[in-house]
Amino acid sequence: MTMEDGSGTTGAAPPEGVVLGEALEILRHLPDACVDLVYIDPPFGTGQERRLASIRTGSGEGVRRGFGGRLYRWEVASVHAYRDDMPMEEYLAFLYQRLREAHRVLRPTGSLYLHLDFHAAHHARLLLDEIFGCERFLNEIIWAYDYGGRPRDRWPRKHDNILWYAKGPTWTFERDAVDRIPYMAPSLVGREKAARGKLPNDVWWMTIVPTNSRERTGYPTQKPERLLERIIAASSRPGDFVLDFFAGSGTTGVVARRLGRRYLLVDSNPEAVAIARRRLAEPVERGLPLG
Repeated sequence: MTMEDGSGTTGAAPPEGVVLGEALEILRHLPDACVDLVYIDPPFGTGQERRLASIRTGSGEGVRRGFGGRLYRWEVASVHAYRDDMPMEEYLAFLYQRLREAHRVLRPTGSLYLHLDFHAAHHARLLLDEIFGCERFLNEIIWAYDYGGRPRDRWPRKHDNILWYAKGPTWTFERDAVDRIPYMAPSLVGREKAARGKLPNDVWWMTIVPTNSRERTGYPTQKPERLLERIIAASSRPGDFVLDFFAGSGTTGVVARRLGRRYLLVDSNPEAVAIARRRLAEPVERGLPLG
């Protein structure tokens, strides 16, 4: 099977679905200009292992004190982890190779969203300026949330950085497909505008995946579907091809499928691939609430 790329040339169609494999190896086998949107949430360059344990209450050797001073038993039900312990210089070389390949496989009108945090976002922007050109930088989106610990000696770090770059001088931005948010001062804009809501700016206040959410898989870096829904709705169209080569728990694929996009998910962690495949085996849920 073949497909037309954005420049009018023909190449082999990329595979679709969920692939267990090393990102760079898979990327090197993809044809030029075959992808409309790349979203990646790679390791953040933290220098440590990321780990999340899920517990089950009612049995086990552990004992905790809960509401009203009551004691209850608990046990570990599952542990999910992945390594993020490369030295920074090695990590940036690792990232650079994969970003170069991402640029190659993007169509001329395609976009890349790179999701990081304070550890490496400033380094990554320089890498992307070199690969894409600084004129192709469109936004640094701040995903702001409110959970986790609060240090006493600095402002709490409660956001991630998402760098958005375009492959060429034109790109997809479907503003009418994006969920709207309430005005902070609705009385200043009139009843009609207030009822419609406003287009989000580059600071996105969204919760993480709650512990009791139907989305939750237990994977340590799982991102909320609502976050990916906004990105995919804005920067691709139905039938477009979406690539995530650090796929983790598979949220990109779940949302891409729901929105009528084709997708390829790649991850080198068999546990992550198993979770993604399990999620994608479930029936498609239409009309995800955006509020």
